[in-house]
Amino acid sequence: MTDVNRQEKIIGGRILFVDDEVNILRSMRRLFMDDEFEVFIAESGKEALQILKDEDEMGIIVSDQRMPEMTGVDFLEKSKTIAPHSVRILLTGYADINAAVDAVNRGGVFRYLHKPWKDDELLQTIQAAFKYYNLIKENKRLTALVLKQNEQLKNWNNELETMVQEQTMKLSNSNDSLQRLNDKLYNNFKGTILAFSSLLEMRDKSMRSHSRNIAEVVRRASESMELSNREIDTLVAASFLHDIGKIGIPDLMLHTEESKMSQHEWTEYSKHAVRGQAAVEGIDGLREAGRLIRHHHERYDGLGFPDGLRKNAIPVGARLIAIADFFDKKFRRQQGGSAIDKVGKLVEAESGRAFDPRLVPKVLKAAKKFYADKESTSEATEMELLPYDLEDGMVVSRDVLSGTGVLLLGAGTVLNSKNLATLKRYYQVDPANHGVFVTTR
Repeated sequence: MTDVNRQEKIIGGRILFVDDEVNILRSMRRLFMDDEFEVFIAESGKEALQILKDEDEMGIIVSDQRMPEMTGVDFLEKSKTIAPHSVRILLTGYADINAAVDAVNRGGVFRYLHKPWKDDELLQTIQAAFKYYNLIKENKRLTALVLKQNEQLKNWNNELETMVQEQTMKLSNSNDSLQRLNDKLYNNFKGTILAFSSLLEMRDKSMRSHSRNIAEVVRRASESMELSNREIDTLVAASFLHDIGKIGIPDLMLHTEESKMSQHEWTEYSKHAVRGQAAVEGIDGLREAGRLIRHHHERYDGLGFPDGLRKNAIPVGARLIAIADFFDKKFRRQQGGSAIDKVGKLVEAESGRAFDPRLVPKVLKAAKKFYADKESTSEATEMELLPYDLEDGMVVSRDVLSGTGVLLLGAGTVLNSKNLATLKRYYQVDPANHGVFVTTR
């Protein structure tokens, strides 16, 4: 054999030669005796099929075409059932081109060679076939590994979900905060934000639903802007938590208008924006929201606090929250059917001074639609139902509070399968002494 034939020896593996001529089989065995793999021979297709049944991992099958009782193509076609991953090679005469085509179509052959063959060509073909077979084996191994790892990941995810649910129940039982029992960490994170936003409203009942109203108006307004889903989520989180820094402010000061505060009171009150940022600074997912909390009292003209920023130096999210915050506070003090239009005019009067004139129309459009929907809901015929009698599509007509006064759902919320399931769990943990007031759409 030439040096070319042996420069890259075939190491390992099994090869089966099938031919009805014993001399050819002996020639095959001698040709490959220097390579480190097992050689099997069979004098017929029937004998070769039995070998395949008895032996595992047959890498290469080389068969002659013209054999009695069973042709090479017929044998190779049947071999696919027993050894589907073996690489098949057909030896055929020049006159058997049709057999070669059948071998490709029916027998799934890797290559076909003409008889008589050249030793160099046969060796190179066998080498290429073993490389291909090893690729098939490696692909099977990697596929099995991926399936195993996917199963492990599935188990880890199930374990993680169980741990999150257990931790959430502990927090609920301690009345510290309530998190949504959900199979997604994202929803638990949102539930924590809602619980935090409820703490201040439990102290100041006159501002109940204030944070929720701002969050909904800001969300609607931001959807008309070129903001990513992540930016919108950050905006909503900051809207829910924008007044969290007021938790440390005395109750009396909470009910005092800013214009009537003493200098000392004003100094203390104006710190709440910075305290709010500091309260969430240690939470990675809320760090950007904390920046919006800090600046939601800045003014477009630079006369706000705590840093006196002006125009575009104020984060766009903080500018949106400032307008929605102003609208909700003024709306609570208005009476009559024209309250929405009156507040809208007050907002427009501050455009270019307190508020960004480019954002005012977007927030007003969202706010007017939101508060109009709330008013129409409150005017509809309402029913008081227990949680288990509620249905998808019903609209909450009054704020839903737990037995200890935690705000669970705000008026105007449309019930769906997710918030219904959450509401039922809360009623088991912290039951109220009345039902839920709803209307049907």
